[in-house]
Amino acid sequence: MTNLDELAAEYLAECCEHMATVETGLLAMEKGGAEIDRELVNRIFRAMHSVKGGATFFNLLKIRDLAQRVEDALAQIRSRTMVPTPDRVRVLLRAADKLREMIQNPDGSNQADISEIVAAMAGLSADTRTSAGKRGAPAAGQASQGGGHLRILLVEDDFASRLVLQTFLSRYGECHIAVNGREAVEAFRSALERGQKYDLICMDIMMPEMDGREAVRQVRTIEETHGILSTYGVKIVMTTALDDLKEVIRCFRELCDAYLIKPIDLNKLLGHMQSFFAGLRGIQ
Repeated sequence: MTNLDELAAEYLAECCEHMATVETGLLAMEKGGAEIDRELVNRIFRAMHSVKGGATFFNLLKIRDLAQRVEDALAQIRSRTMVPTPDRVRVLLRAADKLREMIQNPDGSNQADISEIVAAMAGLSADTRTSAGKRGAPAAGQASQGGGHLRILLVEDDFASRLVLQTFLSRYGECHIAVNGREAVEAFRSALERGQKYDLICMDIMMPEMDGREAVRQVRTIEETHGILSTYGVKIVMTTALDDLKEVIRCFRELCDAYLIKPIDLNKLLGHMQSFFAGLRGIQ
């Protein structure tokens, strides 16, 4: 068994644990009715985000797509734009059951028929979609600064990698530098307190003083204390060497949004930016 096969087996075992968390949490939510337990929803959301992130990593496309839809619904519940009525929660439970079935049969998951549950997912939120901006949170994909320019924090301790990324990212906005996780957290905190939040962070995983995974965890905690849910928070792309693939999977637990393997493929980075900031002028 190759290292990648071992990592995939570990991820799938963790997914079973994540789905148990999701299903137990949804059952509790169903019994609780319209009352929203913020801690419970956050716990379910994190578990589903981890499932989606790993599925993306291992090219399990149907698992990724369905997990994304469940995560989107949970994001609406977190932001109180969807009331978790028993009927809606039961749809989420059906989706969770389908996800567990596909995780248990990963080789056939990309051929699974998820059309029925996808249609049900679309129906449950069709009448609840509300612009997050109306509730004080920025809409996903909306840059914080006017004129269509991004505010970007590049966190990288290797000079050569930093130079390549800085040159590329500077085309799309104001690019600031941090050389370790501790600097990144302080830069993020300071910018947020000044009302100049970052739109994008490119974060190396393995760094001195504080690694990227811990830095991501602290960034998300700072956002939470300011009332910003990760759904509407800064987009975080992790960068790593091939030897650190296991850390990528772990970073999804801390709510990173994407990953890139070094040497960085700038076209893939641009692809992530186009996904995050669809329609933003200059991101083409």
